[in-house]
Amino acid sequence: MTSHDTMKKVHDLLTFGFESQPRKFISWFIISLICLNVLAVILGSVDTIARDYHTLLHSFEIFSVTVFSLEYILRVWSCTVEPKYSHPFTGRIRFALSPLVLMDLLAILPFYLPFLIRVDLRFLRTLRLLRLFRLSHLKRFNETSHMILNVLRERREALIISFSIILLLVIITSSLMYFVENPAQPEVFKNIPDAMWWSVMTMTTVGYGDIYPITALGEFLGSVIAVLGLAVFALPTAILSAGLLEEFRRKKELNEHICPVCGQEIPKH
Repeated sequence: MTSHDTMKKVHDLLTFGFESQPRKFISWFIISLICLNVLAVILGSVDTIARDYHTLLHSFEIFSVTVFSLEYILRVWSCTVEPKYSHPFTGRIRFALSPLVLMDLLAILPFYLPFLIRVDLRFLRTLRLLRLFRLSHLKRFNETSHMILNVLRERREALIISFSIILLLVIITSSLMYFVENPAQPEVFKNIPDAMWWSVMTMTTVGYGDIYPITALGEFLGSVIAVLGLAVFALPTAILSAGLLEEFRRKKELNEHICPVCGQEIPKH
């Protein structure tokens, strides 16, 4: 077996996929390890767990970093089998600087940095969460994300208009509430930007309760704004939903004319 054949085999094994048993095993192993790393970061933020299970969490981190470091090195080494990264030096540099591969490196680096410089590990360890972006390599995830991007592109004008309406409504309602409530509670509705916070929280029905009107007119205005918010904030959701349904319908029609065996288009009669 030549070095190129070895590279190709390594590259195929380390590319997310479920076509063969070895590839399926490696893919599921990496996915599981990524999910367990995220869980370790979350649990490690709980003081009692971090203290009682420090040895276990640290050992798991060492194991994970070893696996991900080896995988990263092998992926950079074998990337030259792809035509766009075929140059042995510049190809590997370009591959290493691609966004998702760069995120993989940033997720590994926090473990090694303390050996070189003094840094705050609490923040750096959260970079391990960047490994979640690796899941975007999955075929189904990729197809869905492309579908959403297509919808955003096709419906961008309608989305821009709907968000412009929301912004306009926030400015108008917050200005009205400021002029109505400021005389009664100047320490709460101090200015229009403060009133904007209240307006957004009311229109999105979050309602933290830290700011609220106390005058009769203010309460009435608040009720109207809450109802308007329900209607206006539903606009982008409706636009995206309609776009996704259209995209799913289009994809279904396309798949009906593609042969599942050879992947060629079935001629229409």
